[in-house]
Amino acid sequence: RLPDRGAPLAVMATLNAVVERGCSMLVHFDRAASMSEIKTALESGGADAKADAMKKAIAILLSGEQMPQIFITIVRFVLPSDDKYVQKLLLLYMEIIEKTDSSGKLLPEMILICQNLRNNLQHPNEFLRGATLRFLCRISEHEILEPLIPSIVACLEHRHSFVRRNAVLCMDRIYQMPGGDLLLQDAPETIERFLNGGESDLSTRRNAFLMLYNNDQEKAVNFLLQNVEQVATWGDILQNVVLDLIRKVCRTDPSQKGKYIKIILMLLSTNNTSVIYECANTLVALSSAPTAIKAAANCYCQLLVSQSDNNVKLIVLDRLGELQRNHRYVMQEMVMDILRAVNAPNSDIRRKALDIVLDLVTVRNVDEVVGVLKKEIQKSQTDDGGANAGEYRQMLVQATHQCAVKFPETAGTVVHLLMDFLGDTNVAAAFDVAMFIREIAQTNEALRPGIVKRLLDCFYSVRSARVAGTCLWIIGEYSLLPTQVVDAFATLTESLGATPFYKKINANEHPDTQDEATNFSSPPKKKTQTGRPQVLADGSYATQTAVVEVVANGLNGGAGAPNLRALVLGGDFFLGSVVATTLTKLALRFLSVATTQAEAHRLRADVMLYIVCLLRLGKSHTLPTPIDEDSADRLSLCLKTLAAPSSLDPAVADVWLKGCRDAFKGLIDDKIKQQTHDAVDLDATPVAQADDLIDFFHLKSRKGLSQVEIEDAVATDLARATGFADAAASDKDRKLDRVLQLTGFSDPVYAEAYVTVHQYDIVMDVTVVNRSKEIQQNLCLELATMGDLKLVERPQNYTLDVGETKHVRANIKVSSTETGVIFGNIVYESSGSDRNVVVLNDIHIDIMDYIAPATCHDTQFRAMWAEFEWENKVAINTQICEVREFLNHVVKSTNMRCLTTKSALDGECAYLAANLYAKSVFGEDALVNVSVEKQPHDGKLGGYIRIRSKTQGIALSLGDKITLKQRSAAA
Repeated sequence: RLPDRGAPLAVMATLNAVVERGCSMLVHFDRAASMSEIKTALESGGADAKADAMKKAIAILLSGEQMPQIFITIVRFVLPSDDKYVQKLLLLYMEIIEKTDSSGKLLPEMILICQNLRNNLQHPNEFLRGATLRFLCRISEHEILEPLIPSIVACLEHRHSFVRRNAVLCMDRIYQMPGGDLLLQDAPETIERFLNGGESDLSTRRNAFLMLYNNDQEKAVNFLLQNVEQVATWGDILQNVVLDLIRKVCRTDPSQKGKYIKIILMLLSTNNTSVIYECANTLVALSSAPTAIKAAANCYCQLLVSQSDNNVKLIVLDRLGELQRNHRYVMQEMVMDILRAVNAPNSDIRRKALDIVLDLVTVRNVDEVVGVLKKEIQKSQTDDGGANAGEYRQMLVQATHQCAVKFPETAGTVVHLLMDFLGDTNVAAAFDVAMFIREIAQTNEALRPGIVKRLLDCFYSVRSARVAGTCLWIIGEYSLLPTQVVDAFATLTESLGATPFYKKINANEHPDTQDEATNFSSPPKKKTQTGRPQVLADGSYATQTAVVEVVANGLNGGAGAPNLRALVLGGDFFLGSVVATTLTKLALRFLSVATTQAEAHRLRADVMLYIVCLLRLGKSHTLPTPIDEDSADRLSLCLKTLAAPSSLDPAVADVWLKGCRDAFKGLIDDKIKQQTHDAVDLDATPVAQADDLIDFFHLKSRKGLSQVEIEDAVATDLARATGFADAAASDKDRKLDRVLQLTGFSDPVYAEAYVTVHQYDIVMDVTVVNRSKEIQQNLCLELATMGDLKLVERPQNYTLDVGETKHVRANIKVSSTETGVIFGNIVYESSGSDRNVVVLNDIHIDIMDYIAPATCHDTQFRAMWAEFEWENKVAINTQICEVREFLNHVVKSTNMRCLTTKSALDGECAYLAANLYAKSVFGEDALVNVSVEKQPHDGKLGGYIRIRSKTQGIALSLGDKITLKQRSAAA
């Protein structure tokens, strides 16, 4: 809810009054000084005392206080000072004092200041001249500047480059002022003659060329074309301005691109990284020719390798990501160059590089990419990077997984290597390996025997319950041959150890005497009795002991307990139920493939023994955590199934032996279908008009044209012929929807704004029209923000004639993904009133401008859901009556991607649950869970939408957006 409008306007008026007197400096001031102390120091003190007094006076003025009494003192005692530092402070003082009265006329005492400024501009000291010229860049009063114009122009011929550089800058600022072209009528011609006069200082030439670029583009272009052969020898700061000019000219007149592309290609051979980066940006902006895109990509890749700054690498990767989205086929040749970025130690750089590479992998380069990934995986085994090494290994495993799924022929080269990481200390990486093996075993039938054998060999190294559960599922589903079943059962029994898992002993029995069945090949273990003693039927005491201590020793790193036994005895009965299910599948399958029935019955009996021992362990109260009901039911079901396998219904037997595998196959097919659908949408081309003209470039004259120019002409013709040009034009038309009306048509000032949202800033182009019948003076656009928005600079004042139009630009910085509000007013002076205020409509910055649909794995989504602490729960309140229609409405309204597969949402049902995911430009994750059901009594939808994120702003803003869209749908 916005506060009362009157309060912000009053605060803004006060702030603007202070800003009017302010200047472009920040002074720390923590102690006050009296007026008499300052005057005394100025009158009788030396140079140091005067400097300290001037500092105190400047700080007091910046804090908003007025000190008109000391002006005459400063004129009498500071103005004649020869100290350069005092003169510099005097210029700062003159910058912030009020120079006009209430009616806007120049104060009479400012004439004294003008005389001093003229003397400074003619002073033999170059520092004082340059400082004065820089001071004049921030003066807007014409009465002060007009008598100084001849002295400013004369400084262009000074012997020192510091003076000439600031003289050019001063002329540029004066000429750009409202009415400045009247003060310096021939400024562009003067600067053009100055440039052609052989100026040698690089900064001065850059300022002069920039002045022409800002004020007379035609003269800047002529100077560039006359000196095109020397552009490569110019300095980097001047070359960057040249590239800005080329972009501006070609944006205005695209037909001029040919003559400037040669200059860009010439600048690509320079050694300055900033120029190379800007050249690449300019090439991408001007041309879509494959040669130009390839040259720009080569520049980016060189910067990616040569620059050590991580921020530079991230920026370059963002540029490469844009090229990858818009020029996929050209970028496929640059995969190996981009992949070199994984050598950087930063996780964000590695992740971005791998994301770009994985989208560009093709049949031609997949072998090279997989080879590099294998080397990096092997290198990560010996890397001592700690947590970063485990995270990097997980990224490599996921990248290899995607390559193997996309190109199954490469799976055989990496699957056995990755199995070595099933026992990795990084559980997330080990789990990704297990999921990869599971998918490869399903999709690549030829590799199944080798996968099962290798998995059985390294199963002993698995120490995570999640990884062990996945490995058990693979063993149970793909151990199809008799020898595979026997080997699998032997491996599992070895991992479980001998039965029973605990035993009862009498109080008179020594705790070290155990049944031989509990002794498996391991070192002796320390026994401690657990549980309360119980009285038996014969009156003796008994207690339960022995196995819990084995678990403790095993978990603490002892060599005693095998992996599955240690996990089960640690209280993980869900894993125990997975073990029982796997053993049951092996026993049922062995009944049909065993050579003799005796072997099958023996294996079935051993499996039943293990299941019974697991049930007894869970119900014995020996462990701190008792067995849950679901796991107990699953174990009982397995036991009943094995007790009478011959009486099983064939449909039930198919569920045990084939159902899980078929369900997993359906899941993979759905995922492949979704990926294919997304790829088709990505490569979809617009419809072309049948009567569009096509230029055949083979018939064109190639005289004097470079390869890039020819290809660029071809690319332009193809874009028009295939409809891409029309699609780009329609995108520009859609941008007109972002024009917001700020005032009414009957207001004396009409204003409308075009809001452009970039990643980290917002640019407001405000068009202001004087609709009154009088001149509006000192018209100012005053803005204030709410939320994580910050106004960068205050727009300057303008004078508008009757019916005149002005374009005002305001820059606003954004620091987080949060809905912000921009509000303000337009203030101007007229003949009838000193202050007229027109209140503007509020501009709401939409969160949808900052988030984009993204994808992530289900396990990653669940991990983030458990980790993120900010949750916003929104109740469903809509007039939509169908659950699927409501889900589509939420997905469209929030600009998010639905992670739940379409097959899971098919069919008619009265309830629905789906997960949505998006990522902001700041790297923030937005998670949404939609749980909706159709009420049976009235047919309306009910339920909740839960939003989770790491920061509060995105959760609240997204919740407000969903609530608003629900109401609009209801309306």
